[in-house]
Amino acid sequence: MNHAERGARQWSGLDLSGIDKTRLSRIVLVLRRLIFTARERIALQRLGCALMLTLFVAGCGRHNAARLPAPPSPPARIGSTETGIASWYGVPYHGRRSASGEIFDMEMLTAAHPALPFQTWVEVTNLSNGKQVEVRINDRGPFVRGRVIDLSMAAARQLDMVRAGTARVRLKVIAPPANALDSAPGPAQYAVQAGAFSDLARAEALRESLPYSDARVVQRQGDPSLWKVLVGHALTVKAASALAADVEKVAGQAFVVKDE
Repeated sequence: MNHAERGARQWSGLDLSGIDKTRLSRIVLVLRRLIFTARERIALQRLGCALMLTLFVAGCGRHNAARLPAPPSPPARIGSTETGIASWYGVPYHGRRSASGEIFDMEMLTAAHPALPFQTWVEVTNLSNGKQVEVRINDRGPFVRGRVIDLSMAAARQLDMVRAGTARVRLKVIAPPANALDSAPGPAQYAVQAGAFSDLARAEALRESLPYSDARVVQRQGDPSLWKVLVGHALTVKAASALAADVEKVAGQAFVVKDE
């Protein structure tokens, strides 16, 4: 065998004399596969490190951006004031459920406010004519920039702003007035409202579920009509308030109202 033939049978410093072409090809393929596998392994290791780093950074971002449940709204400070534009609403919201869960009655002295806690009482003064009304917050709104309160039609009527639609007002948080429900004389004229529905069947279902023998359904005329579920007869404000605390445990809500 001459020098050229011997060189042709050598590869990478290995003497492959006596190995035929087929066997040589198999060895070369195996070696190439081993080299490629090593490269794949290094690439996968680098990819894995990058992926772990990305997940770690993303996880930290989510942790920092986590939101805690909003704390309950603190009671409004008595005497605090706010000035802005008031509007009012009635039909077609009359008879619909408000944000507090109470059925909206446009003939009651209630109002919607963006932030004040439900059941907060507010004295509203129309700054153009000096007229005032005391309302209970039981809804959310108005959702128009610059407006601070949305009054029921009954409250707007007392401020003489129904025709104009809006008025500049001053709000003042007050303590719940003892005689706000009715100005008529007589100490025993209240009941407890456990619910109000535009559907008579739902009102009857609530009445039957209450453990009070004097629970009854009373219709309030309107368009649409409301069916109120009342408990108690001719109660004083103090007695009605105590009963309302018990009714609320059963019905989920309760309000002192004029006995109908």
